[in-house]
Amino acid sequence: MPSAMEGSEGGEGEITRYEEAEDDSVSPTDLSELLKEGTKESHDRAENTQFVKDFLKGRIKKELFKLATVALYFTYSALEEEMDRNKDNPVFAPLYFPLELHRREALIKDLKYFYGEDWEEKIQCSEATQHYVDRIHHVGQHEPELLVAHAYTRYMGDLSGGQVLKKVAQRALKLPSTEEGIQFYVFDNISNAQQFKQLYRARMNALDLDKNTKERIVEEANRAFRFNMQVFDELDKIGKSLTEEAQDGGFPVHDGKGDLRKCPYYADKLGKAGPGCPCHAAVALAKQPLVQLILAACVAVAAGAAAWYVM
Repeated sequence: MPSAMEGSEGGEGEITRYEEAEDDSVSPTDLSELLKEGTKESHDRAENTQFVKDFLKGRIKKELFKLATVALYFTYSALEEEMDRNKDNPVFAPLYFPLELHRREALIKDLKYFYGEDWEEKIQCSEATQHYVDRIHHVGQHEPELLVAHAYTRYMGDLSGGQVLKKVAQRALKLPSTEEGIQFYVFDNISNAQQFKQLYRARMNALDLDKNTKERIVEEANRAFRFNMQVFDELDKIGKSLTEEAQDGGFPVHDGKGDLRKCPYYADKLGKAGPGCPCHAAVALAKQPLVQLILAACVAVAAGAAAWYVM
């Protein structure tokens, strides 16, 4: 078995050896295959949670995206702390790629972008995320061979479907093309994601593990998926509790700057003012059937005029 990440600290030495690490003759008893087959159902369930379905359709609210980033920060902080703890442990060492994979620093950049320099004072670990974090710490300290399951579930997903989510988030939230806010999805030290995943799977398959341990790793990977789904469900519930105006696509009543409580309309929503705010009145008026009919007619006339103009 290879020593603890020889060549990995510099990153480049490991990456240039993708081809020699690649092995097309995969066996059904290889850990990578057992994980792939053994987590299919969990993977499908995770992809079909409401939060993920909405995300993939571009229906992601900025506040929810920020909270998801917070959850990721606490999750990866725990995961990478335990990976560092076990970097010399033969049951995990071959999968220790800090330069290529670690996400904590990238997540800190994202949190600074969304919350400012004092981001640490503005975030907290949610209940669902804390359960996930506690399990990762338990595994890292008492059953390090199961750490493979958590690393596989997170990083391989980040290098696969995560790249789709990156584009969706950038477009839906109108984030800068310079990738602020989505650094989590940017792997600067991996030039070819597909080849890196092949190397990673080859390293997993080379681990000296008996059948029982492999089965436990697959079981732990399914547990990791469940933790992720619990976080998704938690975010979905929070999303439903957000006011209409806090959701993307809502009326631009507030530009997001300053104290929301100083706007009479938002104060009214919080039960601190009467319904006399002009913003509130305008929104209420727009919901009246007659007004909607008039607005629709105006839109139709405008559309007809525009069509005629470009003919």
